[in-house]
Amino acid sequence: MDILQEIVAHKRTEVELFKQQLSEHEIHRRAESIADFYPSSMKHALLASESGIIAEFKRRSPSKGWINEGGRAEIIPLAYQQNGASALSILTDEKYFGGHDDFISTARHAGVHIPILYKNFIIDEYQLFQARLCGASAVLLIAACLTKSQCRVLMSSAHELGLEVLLEMHSEPELEYAELEPDMCGINNRNLGTFITDVQNSYRLAELLPSDSVKVSESGISNPQTIRELRQAGFQGFLMGETFMKTTDPGVTLKEFIQKISEK
Repeated sequence: MDILQEIVAHKRTEVELFKQQLSEHEIHRRAESIADFYPSSMKHALLASESGIIAEFKRRSPSKGWINEGGRAEIIPLAYQQNGASALSILTDEKYFGGHDDFISTARHAGVHIPILYKNFIIDEYQLFQARLCGASAVLLIAACLTKSQCRVLMSSAHELGLEVLLEMHSEPELEYAELEPDMCGINNRNLGTFITDVQNSYRLAELLPSDSVKVSESGISNPQTIRELRQAGFQGFLMGETFMKTTDPGVTLKEFIQKISEK
């Protein structure tokens, strides 16, 4: 069993426990109570942004352990916003990434108004309601975790809830999922089974995606020159976490990184 299979197996158990704590009927009722609130669009934010950086609040990973164990959701996401992030990604998986749904609601209460991606391993519609309730703008759907049919159903449900979808693909066979026309097409440079990372994956797969899709390169980006080259390859979004989170002041590190992108 690779890491992804282990995470998904645990996620199935976890979701069933959530349903026991808060019934599906009740979580649907709570979502209806905020139906008039529509979070900001991540897709539009990326298209309008000069940097396109989706700054990630990520405290740990299965491969590297704790990256920033003391990272606070009321401080770092807001600092990202203040220092030029186009959007945010917040990890909400607790066991493997040290995340929590409350991190998104905490960031919102701290003053974050830019789009937030609910970063988790979504396998059940219930999780979409969790994302909606905590204040997310978009959800991540991972092709490697879902059949194409499952992905289609979850994408439709997300849209009904007012959530955009970043559909993550890693290999050429998974590119057929792009036919579902997600709001954003993500290319993950990290193999979720082995956690080996190679940015060349984005260059290799970009030209095979629909030309009019909003493309996001995910993981393994640490050099401003890489952002410039990925833009030339057709990407509008760049999801980055560890480059910022491993420093003492992630917000300032982001600001300095963005400044270097514009340097010739």
